[in-house]
Amino acid sequence: MSLIDRKTTGTVFNVQKYSVHDGPGIRTIVFMKGCPLHCRWCSNPESQSFKPELAYNPNKCLGVDKCVRCLEVCTAGALSTTADNKISVNRELCLDQMHCADACPAQALNVYGRTMSVDEVLKRVEEDSIFYARSGGGLTLSGGEPLAQRDFALALLREARTRRIKTAIETCGFVDYETLKAAAEYLNHVLFDIKSVDAEKHKEFTGQSCERVMENLKSLRADFPDLHIRVRTPVIPGFNDTEEDMNAIVDFLEENVPSVEYEPLQYHRMGQPKYEYLGREYGIEAKQLDDAVFLKLKKIAQDRLGDCVK
Repeated sequence: MSLIDRKTTGTVFNVQKYSVHDGPGIRTIVFMKGCPLHCRWCSNPESQSFKPELAYNPNKCLGVDKCVRCLEVCTAGALSTTADNKISVNRELCLDQMHCADACPAQALNVYGRTMSVDEVLKRVEEDSIFYARSGGGLTLSGGEPLAQRDFALALLREARTRRIKTAIETCGFVDYETLKAAAEYLNHVLFDIKSVDAEKHKEFTGQSCERVMENLKSLRADFPDLHIRVRTPVIPGFNDTEEDMNAIVDFLEENVPSVEYEPLQYHRMGQPKYEYLGREYGIEAKQLDDAVFLKLKKIAQDRLGDCVK
């Protein structure tokens, strides 16, 4: 399978080096396009679509009074000028080529997503292999939902195992269990999101119920009792930021996956500007989560789960 795996391709929107928050040690994160969930607060909105997307940052634009290169190469009529000498993008007219991004000298226009082979990705990953050896790090697949690109994700994991690269995955859990099970055979660590255990609320805020997510976590723990799993919950104002929400999640963990690591994550708005770049509206009106509220909820988890809380 090795030669076939190395040639397998998928759509990647970022390869981030020297990360220390997405698995043990120093890691390289490969962000893959496509996700079955559309969380309103998503910090990577460019990850949700499977297709490459054109982003425009007006703050970087030189202005059409100084530069018209993007207008000259756009053959679809998707770009027009605004009253303040900036660019407006009609994404319904935009063609897949997106030559305007290549032409932009200021990088105000960028494309989120490009086709890469497994071999190309792992060559990037292996550039930092010395750091993995010393820190216990390696490769983390993220997104989006990396397992939504099933063949590409599994090929990456298999080939990484062949090259003795330790692997981790960040998953929303809303995937076919057979795919998750196949991936687990080649994983050292799993970062698994449990956003809520309220099916209706989960569907309202993410587009899908949480039932499959919860069942997948239970099955993963049962089938791979020795696999390192860390459950994570992004605490989102107006969604899951009450004591009732936290206690319900802890109830589920205690009953179904006892002793699993658990990490509440504090909500942030750092991904909000990317919605503007993509011509989309940010999907949640919440303000920054109050530190005291977050610490109170984390203490609930600590009091009940003890050292399992990170």
